[in-house]
Amino acid sequence: METYALNDGVTLPRIGFGTYPLRGEAGVTAMTSALEAGYRMLDSAVNYRNEYEVGEALRRSGLPREEVRIATKVPGRDHGRTKAVASIEASLEVMGLDRLDLVLIHWPNPSRGLYVETWQGLVDAREKGLVTSIGVSNFTEEHLREIIAATDVVPAVNQIELHPRFPQAEMRAVHAELGIRTSSWSPLGKRDAAYDEAPVADAAKAHEVTPAQVILRWQLQIGSLPLPKSANPERQRTNLDVFGFELTDAEVEAITTLGRPDGRLFGGDPRTHEEM
Repeated sequence: METYALNDGVTLPRIGFGTYPLRGEAGVTAMTSALEAGYRMLDSAVNYRNEYEVGEALRRSGLPREEVRIATKVPGRDHGRTKAVASIEASLEVMGLDRLDLVLIHWPNPSRGLYVETWQGLVDAREKGLVTSIGVSNFTEEHLREIIAATDVVPAVNQIELHPRFPQAEMRAVHAELGIRTSSWSPLGKRDAAYDEAPVADAAKAHEVTPAQVILRWQLQIGSLPLPKSANPERQRTNLDVFGFELTDAEVEAITTLGRPDGRLFGGDPRTHEEM
């Protein structure tokens, strides 16, 4: 698995496995299958309600702990400096782990005004050895610059909605300037996936791959870390098999032009959307 180097010197796989909404025994089976297929990062969240399953899948896989990156996210109800640390400690207990590889603030929830204090809590948790790398999710440029100014700590990752219908060129430029790794949730576009659009379909035909593989390869070539999710073992393997071909610059640009201002999947604008 190829890797990205983060701004804190840690590496993450260039593709991770999204675990929402995998739960229960079926969820454990799907996550274990993903690890067997070669994924080496499982992305969870307190609000996914599957942290136990993530830990159990890791144990069942038999893989050495140091080979798998485990990530989770602090929910809105746990915002605040001390509450964020307690949230991370609770996640570790549920997962049965003694440390996490990556913890993110799930949403900034700006109306509550606690994301700076929450970020300070993640810094504290890193200093306590509870987590190796810390970052955020769904943060705007304004949110990012505010937490950096308050703490002098730059997030290692910002996980944002990013797919061909919503390529986030401006945020990717901000991340490049600040040294933050972009990670993509819903990287294929879910129900609005651009599989039948000409730039994707033509590239799939040219490279003899699937449209999903084209989109995931596009994600890699724009510098993002996508987190595809599938409970189907064959699709898991196919989604991971994107390192044997390369899109042309023209193909990458053509896919990017599929973006549109209303391309968000559900209107989750971080300036207004909040989750507890």
